[in-house]
Amino acid sequence: MDRNNLAFGKTNYILLAIGMVVIIVGFLLMTGPGSTEGTFEPDIFSVRRIKIAPLVCLSGFLFMIVGILRKPKS
Repeated sequence: MDRNNLAFGKTNYILLAIGMVVIIVGFLLMTGPGSTEGTFEPDIFSVRRIKIAPLVCLSGFLFMIVGILRKPKS
């Protein structure tokens, strides 16, 4: 297989890998204890789970989009 005919270059794969890792980190930031019928857990409304984690995931998805749309150098 000729490397010049591949759709993605090395940089594209690196950006895709970075994006995937950032998305996984964002989802890990969203995890935590949940509320049950008997107890209420106020941590479900923490800044980390409501604001920071979704922004981290969004930035990961943006990395993935850039990794897909970036043209490899010839």
